[in-house]
Amino acid sequence: MSALGALMIAALIAGMMLFSASPTANAQTVTVHKTPWCGCCAAWVDHLHDEGFDVIVKEEEDLTPIRSRLGVRDELMSCHTAEVAGYVVEGHVPAREIRRLLEEKPDVNGVSVPGMPQGSPGMETPNAPDRYDVIIFSGEDARTYASYRGTQLVSEPARP
Repeated sequence: MSALGALMIAALIAGMMLFSASPTANAQTVTVHKTPWCGCCAAWVDHLHDEGFDVIVKEEEDLTPIRSRLGVRDELMSCHTAEVAGYVVEGHVPAREIRRLLEEKPDVNGVSVPGMPQGSPGMETPNAPDRYDVIIFSGEDARTYASYRGTQLVSEPARP
């Protein structure tokens, strides 16, 4: 085989490997800070795994210092706090909105689903799901990034 032929075969194999990489191989790592006793946090971690994210779980007795360091105000708090690519993800944020945040790369601290809305990822229930907003925030500014009923997108306001 000629050197040119060998080079072409090597390029073909490299191209096939590049485009056949599994989604997990290209997954973004999310670090989740949660209390050891929270089951819904573990269910949200499962949601992220199912959606192709790599997840590192750090169990903490007190999330207050972490939230303070990351700029999560009281009205944005939920039961767990995550970090991904320099952003904060507070609470039961759907994976779709995390991917959107990573794609758009807005100049913000992060996103939050305040409280623990029934039917949000990790808070699934046989009861009717709540309608809730995913809030994008930075400093004192906060606005709706998307609205959901359970795990179903209801509306997505204009992009930042």
